[in-house]
Amino acid sequence: MPPTSTTYGTITSNPTTFPSHAKHTRRPWPELFSLSSFCLPISAGDAKARIKINLSYFRVNYVIIALTILFLTLLWHPTSMIVFLITFIFWWFLYLFNDNPVVIFNRPVDGNVVLGVLSFATVLLLVLTHVGINVLVGLIIGVVVVGIHAAFRGTEDLGFPGEEEENGLLSVVGSQPLRPTSGYHRI
Repeated sequence: MPPTSTTYGTITSNPTTFPSHAKHTRRPWPELFSLSSFCLPISAGDAKARIKINLSYFRVNYVIIALTILFLTLLWHPTSMIVFLITFIFWWFLYLFNDNPVVIFNRPVDGNVVLGVLSFATVLLLVLTHVGINVLVGLIIGVVVVGIHAAFRGTEDLGFPGEEEENGLLSVVGSQPLRPTSGYHRI
């Protein structure tokens, strides 16, 4: 009689349908504020490209900065602060520190949709507490601060998300040779 083994407590899960580079992650704060990475953009096109890359790479960090600025504009409005803290709990669990995609009715929801819904809900709930001007000022200051940082932070030293998954190992395995080779061609 062949030996049989039984494993108890095994949990199987289906892999997510999202590519791992679509997941948003919080980057280390020293990487965000590395002084050696700041320089003037060469042109407006360069600034636009930097903003696009940095917004994608530091997305969660920029959301935390914008939410902190928004919170600071509400310091003298206790009711609004309570509403903000309640919405921040949703931000915390659904976006900031959630490594898995949000699933509604057995369908994963894209991170951009979660970001948009949480942003809209936060602004709407705060405006309903009669601090519309404070919310507007906080959002403007947040956009300006994040935009200036994204425009002046260089992108040369960033390890782009998803490179590891798309290219396999980022070493010499599977990469093109450094020296031109004229003796043979890859098949």
